[in-house]
Amino acid sequence: MSGKFLLDTNIIIALFTGDASIQKNLALASKVFIPVIVLGELYYGARKSGQMEKNLARIEEFEASISVITCDTSTARVYGLIKDQLRKKGRPIPENDIWVAAVARQKGLVLVTRDAHFFEIENLKIENW
Repeated sequence: MSGKFLLDTNIIIALFTGDASIQKNLALASKVFIPVIVLGELYYGARKSGQMEKNLARIEEFEASISVITCDTSTARVYGLIKDQLRKKGRPIPENDIWVAAVARQKGLVLVTRDAHFFEIENLKIENW
């Protein structure tokens, strides 16, 4: 497996807990990114955890080693399209996950996640590590 991947929050948390399957797949990937939305979720999780300083340091170290993708007006357009498609299907998903999916679709990346609700989004390439 090689390719360009966008990591969801649950994948990074699994990486932080030492999940061997994540580590193995990351070693085989040609390029890995995270959306700024996921970075925000990680920082929030660290702040509400019992080991805030340790978790913040881990995230900062990880952030320095990976490419972070920000949102722009093109991302917003894709977000609006995805959210409308989900509304029409009657299948809403969490707001942050719509933004994550929008980044993946906009940039043509494979979203790596363990959340099944992403399968509700049309034309989204997904892998579960």
